[in-house]
Amino acid sequence: MQKALFLDRDGVVNVEKHYLHLIEDFDFIEGIFELCHAATLSGYCLIIVTNQSGIAREYYTEQQFIDLMSWVVDEFAKRHLTILDFFYCPHHPVHGMGGYRIDCTCRKPKPGMLLEAERKHNLNLSESILVGDKLSDIKAGKAARLKTAALVGTGHRVSEQEINTADVFARSLKELKDQLFPFTVKANHGI
Repeated sequence: MQKALFLDRDGVVNVEKHYLHLIEDFDFIEGIFELCHAATLSGYCLIIVTNQSGIAREYYTEQQFIDLMSWVVDEFAKRHLTILDFFYCPHHPVHGMGGYRIDCTCRKPKPGMLLEAERKHNLNLSESILVGDKLSDIKAGKAARLKTAALVGTGHRVSEQEINTADVFARSLKELKDQLFPFTVKANHGI
């Protein structure tokens, strides 16, 4: 069984933008690749888990989302990083249109995407880490009984309640890397 570093997308992998779905609007957050290199060196596989209510609201299609994610996976690969998989929730219980308007089990703060990843890839969730920028991410990580639910201040503004709910808090991805993977920082300085 392998352990995973689960990454929320908007606000962790990329700069938070209103219903982002175009490659030309996609900007990686400083430190994401260094964090992922440290995680990989520490034996973690990389998986993205993301709520995408823009699909439910019909701002963009699932295919547009998948096309963008394929580009993201390629960008990681160019930096010698493998995104094992990505999981997304296209639903919204209130603002969804048609079949997307459901109270599903995959939308964070529910742990559905994490549990699906566990089944699909035979993961050890009790040794896995989730990195998110919102309370819903942290709650999903705790509901799935992950080893660590880490909150970063790179996306949404974080409250004291959110900081206190998380197992780890860091203002930047570099700071988070130093907290989660301190030994790889010294051994692999300059990645």
